[in-house]
Amino acid sequence: MLTAIRGAMLTFKDDPFAKDMKDCMVYESDAIVLIEDGKIKDVGPAADMLKKVPAGVEIDSYKDSVIVPGFIDTHVHYPQTQIIGAYGEQLLDWLNNYTFIAEQQFADKNHADEVADVFLNECLKNGVTSATVYCTVYPQSVDAFFEAAEARNMRVQAGKITMDRFAPEALLDTPQRAYDESAALAKKWHGRGRAEYVITPRFVPTSTPEQLEMVGQLARDFPTALIQSHVSENVNEVAWVKELYPECSSYTNVYEKYGLMRERAIYGHGIHLTEEELEIFHATGAAVAHCPTSNFFLGSGAFSVKKAKESRRPIRVGLATDLGAGTSFSMLQTLNEAYKAAQLNGYPLSAGHAFYLASRGSAEAIGIDDKVGSIEPGKEADLAVIDLYSTPIIAYRMKYAKDFEEALFIQMTMGDDRAIAATYVAGKKVYARAA
Repeated sequence: MLTAIRGAMLTFKDDPFAKDMKDCMVYESDAIVLIEDGKIKDVGPAADMLKKVPAGVEIDSYKDSVIVPGFIDTHVHYPQTQIIGAYGEQLLDWLNNYTFIAEQQFADKNHADEVADVFLNECLKNGVTSATVYCTVYPQSVDAFFEAAEARNMRVQAGKITMDRFAPEALLDTPQRAYDESAALAKKWHGRGRAEYVITPRFVPTSTPEQLEMVGQLARDFPTALIQSHVSENVNEVAWVKELYPECSSYTNVYEKYGLMRERAIYGHGIHLTEEELEIFHATGAAVAHCPTSNFFLGSGAFSVKKAKESRRPIRVGLATDLGAGTSFSMLQTLNEAYKAAQLNGYPLSAGHAFYLASRGSAEAIGIDDKVGSIEPGKEADLAVIDLYSTPIIAYRMKYAKDFEEALFIQMTMGDDRAIAATYVAGKKVYARAA
């Protein structure tokens, strides 16, 4: 079965942090994306593609809009949906006073089902078609998430959190339980449909050395699974890790010691990484998930994309909402905050670089760029359509946009969920904004 989408189109064929933007960005003012069986069959200028679209194939046309790859959120906590915008704490107090309380409710599968539905519906409303997700210590919270994503045919990555200290008793597992439950979930979900399992130690402080040994064994036993955790988010957290693991030279070195730094390993935040740690990321192919709204909300700091992408040792960087310390499901709002974080590091992040991070860059960071993250033949047809005139003030501002680059920048600084006209998952329209 063939379907087609027509409108302006933006995608990337390479990394503009490493190469000239003109060799990376692909923009067509009027394009057609032809889709067959959930994948992109062909794409190109409408004048050429109209000859290739068979008679009778319906074309969804979007004016004053741009078709982009579906946004990819590389670090997000679906159980924290209910505590978005909770007041007044920095990282460690946030965990104790909000996160750990909320996560205990996920022992109830019905509650997990409800939150997973709300979370994924909000993702689609915001043009987010893939997410790398933290569940809770309870295996049923993982089942709930994957079941909800499977019902929507979304490409998702998720895992059970493992932690055996410094958290409420109800949220603790043991080294052996962490292994057994994670392995059982990986066998059940990894590679099932569009799902991938993620090995998920919460962060270094909440795992004993014995548990990190078991997590390292998981990584060896499931070599194609992703790994996710947190690193160097908060200065007090960094100091705590040094107290807990004085034999390690850095926070990152703890993960390295236990075999958790490799390609398809992604660590949230990375604000306070040292040069030695950035070298480890570069050498191992691990990635950082940049979480600007969360970093500002918790007062953690401003991650430097410019430093991470230095040509002498570039590292992979994905973009992330990090809900619920992150305060918006909108990737456009996340790009707005990413721009501010870059400015605080003396670097005006261009719209082209920003949209690359939210699409192909994030796909590359978690190793799914062979499937999604760009609009090209053979890729899965996960797409979002951005209305360039979604609010009266954006429409007014667009009157003075001198070129497409400025139009994009307006979207990422002023746009939000209202800008998403439609979202497609595997070629199927799963969200359409109300007229």
